[in-house]
Amino acid sequence: MKDLSRRQAIRLGAWGTLGVAIGGVGLSQTGLPWRETTTAGDELAHPAVLRSSGGRLEVDLVAGRHRTTIAGRDARVLGYGGTLPGRTWRVKPGDRIDVRLRNELDAPTNLHTHGLAVSPRGNGDNPFLSIEPGESFDYTFQLPDDHPTGVAWYHPHRHGTVADQLFGGLYGALIVEGDDVPASRERVLIISDISLTASGDVAPASQRDVMMGREGELLLVNGQHQPEISARAGDSERWRVINACTSRYIRFAVPGQDVQLLGRDMGGESTPRGISDVLLPPGGRADLLVALSSGTSDVQTLGYSRGGMGMMGGGLSGPATLATLRVTGDGAAESIRLAGAQDTHDLRGRPIARARDISFTMTMGMRGGRMMDMGFDGRAFDIDRIDQGVDAGIVEDWTISNPTPMDHPFHLHVWPMQVIEANGQPVGEPDWRDVVNVPAQGRVRVLVDFSRNPGRSVYHCHILDHEDAGMMAIVEVQ
Repeated sequence: MKDLSRRQAIRLGAWGTLGVAIGGVGLSQTGLPWRETTTAGDELAHPAVLRSSGGRLEVDLVAGRHRTTIAGRDARVLGYGGTLPGRTWRVKPGDRIDVRLRNELDAPTNLHTHGLAVSPRGNGDNPFLSIEPGESFDYTFQLPDDHPTGVAWYHPHRHGTVADQLFGGLYGALIVEGDDVPASRERVLIISDISLTASGDVAPASQRDVMMGREGELLLVNGQHQPEISARAGDSERWRVINACTSRYIRFAVPGQDVQLLGRDMGGESTPRGISDVLLPPGGRADLLVALSSGTSDVQTLGYSRGGMGMMGGGLSGPATLATLRVTGDGAAESIRLAGAQDTHDLRGRPIARARDISFTMTMGMRGGRMMDMGFDGRAFDIDRIDQGVDAGIVEDWTISNPTPMDHPFHLHVWPMQVIEANGQPVGEPDWRDVVNVPAQGRVRVLVDFSRNPGRSVYHCHILDHEDAGMMAIVEVQ
């Protein structure tokens, strides 16, 4: 194991590396010759569960390649422990997670516990570590006793390899338990996408895919293409939904069913509310309570236009069927109205030590063989540069602007953000996120509490092809 060097960061962040097929066909336009053979209808499978005991969870995590079946085809993908997705980790506030990560890939990797508010130093949630092929590394993530409950997940974060490794299959759910919701059962639904070549390998990205953010031909739920979900009428189920797509936006909907939003990311709604759909940017999550009525319907993503780049075309995350929901029985669904999921503290009463303006930037050009420069505030990621130096123990007000013609999801590691304004409109109830969508030509204001977890970490676009291309920056709290 070694830290990522500046030379490696620049080399791996350049266009044309890591299997990017320059001039290749876009992944969402491949017209693969075996598309007609895709199958659907298998019962939804759930990843195996690892649960903490006595305040500790021990994980032996192996990142490697394996064979599986996707949409009726033999496929060679990436995965943790030979499964797609990896096992679901279930922990509680105050727990310690000890992970031995073994890298059996042919490229360096590391590990990010997306959504956890834990230390970024040393062997914690440190995005600057580089575990080389054949090496192992021991991580420790210590959750504070008052850590929020909710839906997190884990995936690689080695700069320059993130998009390829996530797209290939390296991801898993991480649930922080502790709140009491009267549900008949709980389901974890990890939505991802992938494209396969005719031979069953993960398809490489073209330069256009990297510029726009790749979207796969096949949408998967828990590694399956259009599975069936069997349920009983009259039951209320808790669905933990994770958007593990590299770039695709998911507008999640369950038509014909009564759905309440309990929370997004690791933030709970102060008052759960009925919804028809919820927008999940890449990396975003939703905690839902679904009151089930008899019938058959499609679980869907309704489609979302995330903008485009002129002649490069638009970035439509199109509508699609994710799964088929079959609800049988004569029971009548009774919607459970909850008074409040969890305490939602509000930073707006705290003194604001400093305001900052941060801006996404995309500049067309042909410097260094690249068609576009990506970054923040006109600068691409530099491993040796501190972009934001913050004093520990303070609250800051950040305005995140997006003057580009496409949406970008903004992700800040280990320090949750309270959204207070979106496109000039104030946000009423406390709204806590770790991924905030910033619309094209728009802006979002957030408050960030830096009273915990001093150290060095990153913020970046969660269209991960953009992050790998330089749309990431470093924040140091000390």
